[in-house]
Amino acid sequence: MTKILQKAKTLEPKFPIKSTALFGGESSGILNWNNIAYPHWYKMYKRLVGNYWQADEINMASDVKQFPTLTDEEKDAYLKIIGLLSTLDAPQTRTALLLSLYATDPSVQSMMAVIAQQEAVHNESYSYVLSSVVSLSEQNESFEFGRKDPVLLKRNEAIMEQYNKFVDQPTIENIVKTIVFSILLEGMFFYSGFAFFYNLARNNKMVGTSTMISYINRDELEHGRFMTELFRATLAENKELNNESFINWVYDTFRQSVDLEIEWSNYVLKDVKGIDLTEMAGYVKYRANKMLRMMGLSELYEGYTENPMKWIKAYVDNFDSTKTDFFEQKSRTYTKTSELNGFDDL
Repeated sequence: MTKILQKAKTLEPKFPIKSTALFGGESSGILNWNNIAYPHWYKMYKRLVGNYWQADEINMASDVKQFPTLTDEEKDAYLKIIGLLSTLDAPQTRTALLLSLYATDPSVQSMMAVIAQQEAVHNESYSYVLSSVVSLSEQNESFEFGRKDPVLLKRNEAIMEQYNKFVDQPTIENIVKTIVFSILLEGMFFYSGFAFFYNLARNNKMVGTSTMISYINRDELEHGRFMTELFRATLAENKELNNESFINWVYDTFRQSVDLEIEWSNYVLKDVKGIDLTEMAGYVKYRANKMLRMMGLSELYEGYTENPMKWIKAYVDNFDSTKTDFFEQKSRTYTKTSELNGFDDL
């Protein structure tokens, strides 16, 4: 019978400070960053906390004026994609917290707490931008979209099924599968939506919203990076899962997710000027390959090692400590970019 994991003890002084396992191990609950099982994760923690921002820092004045001038297709995509992003970020807040409850490594607990807080900020930001540009009824309709649109429901079905399975059966297998879906969410599912807003930005439209998206994008890159590390470490600690059957499940899940993401992007972006749907499909495959490499696995899509959507690179900059961000909203101080925290290409 598959073992159901218990929630980690909050404090158990008889156990060691350095956890004996990420999940299902023993730990005192005391966090000493100088004595953790995976020391390089401290650098990842510092990158995460260096990304602090708040939604109401973003100047939406130009967006308020511009939204009525968008084409009907752009308005429709704008509202649908905000609905999509909120549908993904809301459960991710809770999922990160749930993972922290079962993690017996205090460093994982802390990382998940930061990720959950940042996902909560993302959710607030969607409400913030919508309240700036449309009526309350239209705001509510955008959020309802995530509950009712058949294409979006189909797209999200597998991830929600796995997240709920983890709630009902917190086994190590369900934890690792939930981490896989979190990697897909953080590293691929958002990106066609991000591309839509960057496409508006390169045409000098909705710059405030696109600035907000760039901050969210920055966070998600770091979340995805840590989740791939957590996947590799958890799999190494639980060798019974590190087998051909489970790895094939990962590949099958990626294939299904890529197909659904391409179907979704064709649906929501088909009438948006400036978006090449063939290029977008290639971009989705590129993102899938990239996340698989970060997980220590082989690529699935031959010929998609490089980003085919070259123009998008300009919209996720490598910020340094003095640079004004690319939309020139305000001067922000970010963690200085180095070999330790430089962005992967989108």
